[in-house]
Amino acid sequence: MEAAAEPGTIAYYLDLLRIGDQGWGDELLAGLLLTLQLALCSVALGLVFGLAGAAAKVSSAWPLRALGGAYTTTIRGIPELLTLFLIYYGLQYAIQALFGLFGGSGPVAVNGFAAGVVALSLVFGAYATEVFRGAILAVPRGQMEAARALGMARSVAVRRILVPQMWRFALPGLGNLWLVLIKDTSLVSVIAFSELMRQTDVARRVTKEPFFFFAVACLGYLAITGISTLVLGWAERRAGRGVRRA
Repeated sequence: MEAAAEPGTIAYYLDLLRIGDQGWGDELLAGLLLTLQLALCSVALGLVFGLAGAAAKVSSAWPLRALGGAYTTTIRGIPELLTLFLIYYGLQYAIQALFGLFGGSGPVAVNGFAAGVVALSLVFGAYATEVFRGAILAVPRGQMEAARALGMARSVAVRRILVPQMWRFALPGLGNLWLVLIKDTSLVSVIAFSELMRQTDVARRVTKEPFFFFAVACLGYLAITGISTLVLGWAERRAGRGVRRA
């Protein structure tokens, strides 16, 4: 039988990160993957919210502008953690009330992943709305007017003239929001969803090694951030192809 490593040694900490029943490596990796899944699903839905919000805020119809303004003001004025709680517990009450209309009864459990995606995407979308709105306004209005004057349908002009340029202007801001979103995924640990921060907290409570496991979690988040920065840099260069630099 292999002797246990002495606490405080390098071998001891390596044993803590083993894959399998003797270490926490597989749990931390599973948490890291769940963090990525949560962030990717949230950014996908958040982009939809952001585009819809920006379209509403630049619309000529005042009810749409009012709706877009109410969305961004409300979500940006509430702490992200409070938004998560409102979505998590609010969904439970809403589903419970819906079941009650059809004669159902009893408590309803809401999936932590689903609640996290909805809450984080709402927050991402509120900030992305302003990024997209600024990007739309940065595209010279005369280009859309020229496209319409040449007989191009509005939907075609939006797809071929507005969106490519808007995307180039929006990418830096969206990249920053993505990096913030990666960190915000740690908030979902408070509703017992087993992403990286939750798994790290379980490991530190069991092993009584808080500094070590929190440092490992830092490395996990920094790895995601580093790779994301490289990908975002490539995306910005690709979107800026053919643009004359001042």
